[in-house]
Amino acid sequence: FLLEFLNSLDHLEAAGHVCFLKDSFSCESSLVVSKLISSENFDAALAIHLYKAGRLLQGSRIPFGVIFGGTDINEDTKCEEKVRVMEAVLNEARFIGNALLTGIPHDGNSLCYFLLICGLRRVKDPLYLADAFAEWHREDPSVQLIIIGPAVSFFPSFISRADGVHLLKEIPQEDLHAAVKKCFAVVNSSISEGMSAALLEAMDLNVPVLARNIPGNAAIITHQETGLLYSNPEEFVQLSKSLISDPCLQRKIVARAKEYVTKHHSWEHERNAYQNFVLSLH
Repeated sequence: FLLEFLNSLDHLEAAGHVCFLKDSFSCESSLVVSKLISSENFDAALAIHLYKAGRLLQGSRIPFGVIFGGTDINEDTKCEEKVRVMEAVLNEARFIGNALLTGIPHDGNSLCYFLLICGLRRVKDPLYLADAFAEWHREDPSVQLIIIGPAVSFFPSFISRADGVHLLKEIPQEDLHAAVKKCFAVVNSSISEGMSAALLEAMDLNVPVLARNIPGNAAIITHQETGLLYSNPEEFVQLSKSLISDPCLQRKIVARAKEYVTKHHSWEHERNAYQNFVLSLH
């Protein structure tokens, strides 16, 4: 990831920006960083790692953004004190991102993003929620819809006009799982679906799911129990707002979804089923 960031610095410098890279381990406190900012007369700052670097920019006199490093999401969130610090940093940051979400605008409020993982095909209907979500985003800039899938030529131009809706290219499964764990909810908007692996993986990762009310989705989701089913974009927004404002409902859905996946869709059961199927052929 550092190599990717260094490449980004090259692009920034090529655009005429003067960049200065400082190792957070060499900074004893935010006071050291504050003095550095004053002496070098920086216009903005970018912290790599929400806790290790972000905490050094708290109270900064210049605008700053934060890029997640990996351990801040996967490990530091297990420490209550670090979580408190990271939440404070997020509240001050102008934008946040990671190797996956770099550059998504952030207005200083806690970012609440929904993740739609799909191939950008007609049957997946990835733009089904775009207009309704853009309207919601204009009302509440903290909500964002991230669509992850292989790029199609007409999608970027459309999405560039939809506030709060972003398209990202395919990413490795490890990075995708990290993004799922960080998002507020995983979304499905398909016209037709067999059995959505993205929804089942989200349920297994303890992330709420909101899915279009079609037979394939309804077969694995019980409304208000293991997830939420919506019939139109307006209902999606309504249900999403209810879920955001009701932590008890969130916890219930996540717990029951995990129970459902463990009981009916575990990899052990799938492995045994395939083995039994093969044995039955002899």
